[in-house]
Amino acid sequence: MTHPVVTKASQLILAGDLSGAETALATLADTEGDDALVTVLNDVPPKDLLAIMRGFDGSKQSVVNMLVTPEQFARAVVLEARYRDQTHAALHGMMNAVIYRDEDMTAEYLEAIGEIDGGYEALTNYFAERDEELLDFAMSGQFAEDFNSDRGLESRSISWLNEKIEEIDEALHEGNSLTSSRPKVPRAEIADHDWMETAWVLRYELPDIFEQIVIALRDRLAHHVEDLEEGVAADQQPSPKAAAEEEESAL
Repeated sequence: MTHPVVTKASQLILAGDLSGAETALATLADTEGDDALVTVLNDVPPKDLLAIMRGFDGSKQSVVNMLVTPEQFARAVVLEARYRDQTHAALHGMMNAVIYRDEDMTAEYLEAIGEIDGGYEALTNYFAERDEELLDFAMSGQFAEDFNSDRGLESRSISWLNEKIEEIDEALHEGNSLTSSRPKVPRAEIADHDWMETAWVLRYELPDIFEQIVIALRDRLAHHVEDLEEGVAADQQPSPKAAAEEEESAL
């Protein structure tokens, strides 16, 4: 039987009162204990759980974020793509708030996401604003201190992007070159509870998932190059009017 608080929370979310839904769940934890809330969260639809958690990050914590299990979190996170947030800022903040609430469980949360359908996409989206830096880390094992964050992959030329794709393919074809090496940078040195530490944990503790993220980024680059090349080809095609004028002048 569904707990009344689950129905109440869903109704509040449907009405647009996300804060009220979170408060209802937090009240359950206050009155019946944390374990009761953890159990109830299994019955909260993942889309509702995501709607609540998206409003919280490291600067504004939620009792739901503090108690959600890796499996519950993974089921919700993979739905983030439905929001069509180009920057994925809400996903980024929400993930940091949850996966770093306990450093010893960071890998467990990331593994749960990576093992669920749609998980690779969610993890790749998490690095949306740091995609080029992540690829540099994948290739070198180090983080560039003077990286120009204003110049992302979206602004690169076709030739530069093709070279980057070839570099990634070369590394992938060399077997485990992306994941087998020892860390060049200790985790403590980049423990920012943000994307760098997440990248480090993925590469050295969850190498198979990390490699899939690199492949996903590589494929996104390839699609971007195709779009750019189609745009260039379209620009080079003469307009119907220009083609007619050229034909008349030839006559």
